[in-house]
Amino acid sequence: MMRTATITRKTAETDITVTINLDGTGQYDNQTGVGFFDHMLDQLSRHALIDMTIRATGDLHIDDHHTVEDVGIALGQALTEALGDKRGIRRYGSCHLAMDDAQVRCALDLSARPYLICNLDLPFGKIGTFDTELVREFFQALSTHGGITLHIDRLHGFNTHHIAEAAFKATARALREAVETDPRKTDAIPSTKGSL
Repeated sequence: MMRTATITRKTAETDITVTINLDGTGQYDNQTGVGFFDHMLDQLSRHALIDMTIRATGDLHIDDHHTVEDVGIALGQALTEALGDKRGIRRYGSCHLAMDDAQVRCALDLSARPYLICNLDLPFGKIGTFDTELVREFFQALSTHGGITLHIDRLHGFNTHHIAEAAFKATARALREAVETDPRKTDAIPSTKGSL
């Protein structure tokens, strides 16, 4: 069964199409008009081994906020659609990831109960022209619309770029683990409730 999805989201502020394959090899082609964000989406795809193609146009003449948030919404919706009833997945994932001075921990649960804890405390407000507060906005949208309980914590780090990138990579590695098929329970819903 193919675990793929395409989501199109069009508003007065953005026009976005997201296509994913959960059983890919981490191939990506992401174009949002926001350079640093594209770099982070590429990391998410590559390290989660989720093939990802994103096309987004937005009101960047105002700022990057709507584009970043709405990509998070569409990507979360695509994950939900591609996972279906979540039969056979591991459900949980975690990663401690080191990147130079930064160490970030991510733990997540594909529970259908969205909740975000994001303790990154990024030292500076900008990475180039990118507003660093949008890192949290992206993860909030992804968590909410992907039904993900998502905890991301900075353990060490002083370089804002490294911390943000480590957060995306740690989330990717945790997501990779969570969406993988559990070989011991390939036909079971990973919950005592019988559904997620």
